[in-house]
Amino acid sequence: MDRIASEFNPKITQVLQECGQQIELLSESFEVDQKGPGDYVTNVDRYLDRKLSQVFGGMFPQDGIITEENEASRRLFHQGYEQLWCIDPLDGTEGLVNGRQDYAVMVGLLRDYQPIAGWIYAPARARLYYGGQDWGLFEIRSQELPKAIIPQMPSCPSASFCPVQIGFQDRKRYGQALTQFVPHIQFYSLGSFGLKVLEVIFGRVGLYFYFNRRVKLWDTVGPIALAQRAGLICCDLEGQPLEFSPNAIHPDTLAHEQMIVIGWPEYVEALLPGLQKAVYSVQGAISTS
Repeated sequence: MDRIASEFNPKITQVLQECGQQIELLSESFEVDQKGPGDYVTNVDRYLDRKLSQVFGGMFPQDGIITEENEASRRLFHQGYEQLWCIDPLDGTEGLVNGRQDYAVMVGLLRDYQPIAGWIYAPARARLYYGGQDWGLFEIRSQELPKAIIPQMPSCPSASFCPVQIGFQDRKRYGQALTQFVPHIQFYSLGSFGLKVLEVIFGRVGLYFYFNRRVKLWDTVGPIALAQRAGLICCDLEGQPLEFSPNAIHPDTLAHEQMIVIGWPEYVEALLPGLQKAVYSVQGAISTS
């Protein structure tokens, strides 16, 4: 078993649960700034960012620690660390700002540019999901002992059943084309990237796609580590594996250059051709307008 699982996981799960409790306390009177269209940051994000940076830096002084709200930490991605911790102190900030419950605290571990472990804590659910390549998937409900997660594939897609997760911006841009090329598609949405991926792992939807290329490493590493351990396909729109090496990541923002598709094999095989046609039709219309 990896030392992360055997030695450090209890401390990691504890600190994430503590952060969740602090979100609930601090959100009673938080301050909101807007970094860009639909991209919010609060004093809660900043406080947790500093806290998690300090805790993980203390536990793993030999590793790189990259966090969403510390722009200077992004340069560590290019400095040759064997291990990089990618931390999103509050994934789905817009949900918190608007009084929804679809937000999470997330941590992911890259080793040699491969996602190998992830932690997602959903404070509103009081549930922590975590796991890694060599040690399985687990869930902690409130203060209960960890229980193994058994991934559940939904029924195969059919003319009457085809549930997928899609972000608000992607649905706005591609929704009409998707219903044209995948007529049986059924859309569902949550705020947090990590919680969307969990919807696929638990079989509430068969696939999640993210096309706008704004998602960053701290959004993806943890959830995709869990998705891969669950047996999901994690690929781009062409069906190529998702990459986390510098040649596939924007050098400054650390955003993924690839479009992202995460799903059960049967769903990826059935839906990918229609997704491709929908995206290409929209992009072609934009380029000729």
